[in-house]
Amino acid sequence: MGIQCKPGLLRSALLVAAFCLCLLPARSASTDTPEPIKYIGPGSCAATSCHGSVKPVAGSRILQNEYSTWILQDKHSRAYGALTGEVGERMGRILKLEGKAEESPKCLACHALYTTAEQRGRPFELADGVSCENCHGPASGWLGPHTTKDWPHERSVKELGMYDTRDVLRRTDRCLECHLGTKDKFVDHEMIAAGHPDLYFELDSFSAVMPRHWKVPRESAPGKPVEDAAWAGIRDWSTGQAVQLRAEMDRLIWRARGERYDKKDVWPEYSELSCFACHHSLGPAKDSWRQEHGYEGRRPGDPAWNSSRYAVFRLLAKQIDSANGQELDKHLLTVSSEMSKLNPDRNVVATAAAAAAPLAQRIAERLATMQYDQAIALRMMQRITDDAENIAIADERAAEQAAMAIDSLYIAYAKDTKPANDAEMRAAINQLFQQLENPSAYNADQFATALRRIRPMLH
Repeated sequence: MGIQCKPGLLRSALLVAAFCLCLLPARSASTDTPEPIKYIGPGSCAATSCHGSVKPVAGSRILQNEYSTWILQDKHSRAYGALTGEVGERMGRILKLEGKAEESPKCLACHALYTTAEQRGRPFELADGVSCENCHGPASGWLGPHTTKDWPHERSVKELGMYDTRDVLRRTDRCLECHLGTKDKFVDHEMIAAGHPDLYFELDSFSAVMPRHWKVPRESAPGKPVEDAAWAGIRDWSTGQAVQLRAEMDRLIWRARGERYDKKDVWPEYSELSCFACHHSLGPAKDSWRQEHGYEGRRPGDPAWNSSRYAVFRLLAKQIDSANGQELDKHLLTVSSEMSKLNPDRNVVATAAAAAAPLAQRIAERLATMQYDQAIALRMMQRITDDAENIAIADERAAEQAAMAIDSLYIAYAKDTKPANDAEMRAAINQLFQQLENPSAYNADQFATALRRIRPMLH
């Protein structure tokens, strides 16, 4: 990226650039083979002339205060600290980790920039938490070149090891490595029982509260109009939903096939199921909304599959791509039905999930490139509110996804249309989130009523 420095910072900028260039991988005189690209820690991005400015720099293609935003406001910078607190230490004892939580590879995999000694280009602190290179990739190769004028972002990605977070599909995949899990990074029922929160995710909402340290929208390609920032938010929401579902199907596949490197015989893995089917406040049977609605599609007492990653997205999939949406629905019904049995058939689950995953990815790719407008946002809000009861009954996490979706969609819609009932709408959306403040006391009927209340306000 061509960084535009203030005149008073020119000298320091040149010094930083010189330092960065020193970190370029050395080449062998005989083979011309580059050394492996390595991690060098977040301090390499902290100069005021790079990403450490205290405020955005006027006229720059980038904000140049990205490091400052991360270190001061982003929870990722405090991820390591969660391991050293009371809950982290107690979890370590319950899980019988070797040493403390802040020393365990199981925890550090997601709570720090955790690499081998051979991957470190120079010393840095694990206590920095989840930092620049967790998302952008090891920087020793691209740190110097990417500061030079007219250096193309694509070269850093293709040649020097930078991860392309500008691509919303790849950005979501990178987030989900920890916010959903992989074979090497995961939160299972054992960890949740020890005190770890169960995982949920929504790209647009999570990015907004992080907060974002990048410009929205990105600069447009030559000859193309600049997309409104609000519609970029809907792109993040919709694409993130599709990628999340595909990643969830991938996770189900390797768990069903016993491909994880430990606990291969644990099936079903309870973290795939609805937590609140079991973990909820108990009261008189006559007051139970769960018993009132019954347990359609499963035996009473069998925990339901956590369908929150599909309960809302299915409405969008059918609106945007009817054929693939219908086919996806068919395979997800098989997954849901089988996973909601006490002893689900591994092969049935793996086969159905393997059929669903590429469909979700295909829809994700379409969502990442399509044009968004107020009509799409309005139709989605209408469909979500029309389906209030099914979403509400599905799971507290499904209701949470609906609340975040309505919020993201309305922010974009209101910016474009400036509705006269804006204050009333925002109050109604806040009511949705208030329904979710105590998950174990969640009441589906009350949430459905609050969600339906929004429908006549949509014009």
